[in-house]
Amino acid sequence: MDDQPLKLLADGMLGTLAKWLRLLGYDTAYDNAAADPQLARRARAEGRVLLTRDRELAGRRGLSALLIRSEVLEEQVREVQDALGSPPAPALSRCAVCNAALEPLSPEEVADRVPPYVLQTQTDFRRCPGCGRVYWPGTHVDGMRGAFHFWDE
Repeated sequence: MDDQPLKLLADGMLGTLAKWLRLLGYDTAYDNAAADPQLARRARAEGRVLLTRDRELAGRRGLSALLIRSEVLEEQVREVQDALGSPPAPALSRCAVCNAALEPLSPEEVADRVPPYVLQTQTDFRRCPGCGRVYWPGTHVDGMRGAFHFWDE
């Protein structure tokens, strides 16, 4: 690949993979309604690598694509990492839902948006400027590290 930052586009069959790639730090767009020609056009226009389980789509000329062979999430993530390298951004730096880069927030800024226990036990908060969701590294992070043993935070 060239000097452009790594950007991905997951097709409609890979929604769960797209979510997890975002959580791991990959810029991953997702469109579950687009037809193959639309996906190919978008990938080319935005300089994205298309992730697909569709052999025919992955083989289109002039398209940077990665054929995902496994049906198992952890193996799919490993396929992406093996082919394209480690995530370009730290884990938990992108919104799992809309893919926007998260912005740091102070505990005071989220006091009215998170449960009291979370406010007492966490200090690292981030907000999505796109959809407004608030994130923090709760107990689920340990499970994520276990599932994705290559995850470096």
